[in-house]
Amino acid sequence: MIEIHLYGKLRKTLRDNIYREGNVLRFSPEPGETMASVLERAGISTEDIYSLFLNARILAARSNMVRWLGYQQVGADPLSWDLNVPVSPGDRIGVFGRDMAALVV
Repeated sequence: MIEIHLYGKLRKTLRDNIYREGNVLRFSPEPGETMASVLERAGISTEDIYSLFLNARILAARSNMVRWLGYQQVGADPLSWDLNVPVSPGDRIGVFGRDMAALVV
């Protein structure tokens, strides 16, 4: 199983074929699945996302500040929004909507 933790207005996102508990979606990834296909299966548009984490590392963000905050990164450039990153059972994905734009706390 993979877990998708939704924050902000994205918590209202739900597909009928995915198990949901609170703000967490859980389902089994298909062979060869990527972050892009997982988000599509979950019904989450990248246009609605402000920042995206994979296993507590930043994968994609809309703010230049991400480069200066010292987050561990999945790839070299989190501003590229390259979501062709493989996902595996046990992965945890954090999805912050555009209404949750604060990266600095």
